[in-house]
Amino acid sequence: MAKTIIKRLMGISFLALFAGIVLFLEPVQAAKQMHVLTGVTTGKRRVINQNIQQAKQKAVSDALELALQNAFSSIVSRQVFATNLDFFYDQILSRTSDYILAYRVLGGIENKGYFLVGVETKVNVSLLEKKLTDAKILNASNDKPTILFFIAEKTPDDLLPKYWWGNNPIPYQSTAEEIIVKKMIQNRFFVIGIGPERPDPSFYNVSFRTIYDVGAAKKLGVGMKADMVVFGKASSLESINRMGEEKIFNAIINLDVYNLETGEKVLTSQIDAAAKSDISSQGQIDAIVNAANLAAIDLSKKIDAYWAEQLRREHAFDVRIEGLDFLPRFIALKQRFKQMPGIENMQPREMGSNYALLQVFYKGKPSQFADTVMLKTFESFGIEVLDVSDSLVTIRFIEKEQESLLNESEEAPALDQALEKTTE
Repeated sequence: MAKTIIKRLMGISFLALFAGIVLFLEPVQAAKQMHVLTGVTTGKRRVINQNIQQAKQKAVSDALELALQNAFSSIVSRQVFATNLDFFYDQILSRTSDYILAYRVLGGIENKGYFLVGVETKVNVSLLEKKLTDAKILNASNDKPTILFFIAEKTPDDLLPKYWWGNNPIPYQSTAEEIIVKKMIQNRFFVIGIGPERPDPSFYNVSFRTIYDVGAAKKLGVGMKADMVVFGKASSLESINRMGEEKIFNAIINLDVYNLETGEKVLTSQIDAAAKSDISSQGQIDAIVNAANLAAIDLSKKIDAYWAEQLRREHAFDVRIEGLDFLPRFIALKQRFKQMPGIENMQPREMGSNYALLQVFYKGKPSQFADTVMLKTFESFGIEVLDVSDSLVTIRFIEKEQESLLNESEEAPALDQALEKTTE
């Protein structure tokens, strides 16, 4: 009986390995078009009623879920991960097979009533990023700013500039904005107020005196909780120069970037581009398209550099710490604070029997501070970040729970069926 089981297991392992290799033989070109994360994870499941096959399938399923979890945690901050666990379990893990491009069982053993496997996986990170971006989760970590665009556009065929804000706005179909916004989103910037979601300034008690009322634009940006406002104009005109029978058209895009935390203009982007065409209307658009592509590259680089520096600027904010068995835990946490390189100084504000309030001077934003704190672990207790704002971070001590590494009630029917097919 034992020999029969071993032979069947060896045959299953060979077929699983062969199926994994076949899955890995995907066209190279397809891999180049997406971001793929390759790694090795393990899974472990109890063998029930001597059903080794079932235990192996569930162990492989666990390993694939762990690979997807690693991919998820690699593209979002710890705090964003923690606050979106329901989305991760309901929307991502329930469709694990959608994100696993290929997998290969490296080996499996039965040990002390459990079946253990090692699995190499390829995770489609591009698809995962798109899912998180569509759910407006990916950009929640503040590693990229939220931007509101105001770009007025005018060609020689337009009597007046086209814009979506202010009084009596002209019907707005900006070629420059469409291109710039698309590329900014591809670079993981969060752009708001576009397409059918154009905000009504009056809803925010904002009134534009003129098309180029920057003060009103900043006020609207603050109301919509943007980090930055990009304000400017795009225009094109026919050049006096010629290239054979074709006319030359020039386009200019001038953009100013404002940091809404300070209200100051922090960046500018000025781009010129040209296009040739024997049709005036087409040449005007082509020139704007060329300028917009260059402007998107220039704007992305400048905002990325500025925002990275801005995130490391020293901020002063309060940290409230509370919870049971407070004093020894507070002392342990404060000791960890002293080991954090971004903290320049700490000053006590209030101290009670079960809480403390500190003023912290930190090279980074409160959200970054919270992300770093979440990495700290303690033997006898845990910590929970209850709230993060620009002026206050609230931390609570929590009791550690003894959680089982195995949960025999968890099932993944769709994935199990797929695994059965690869191992039959």
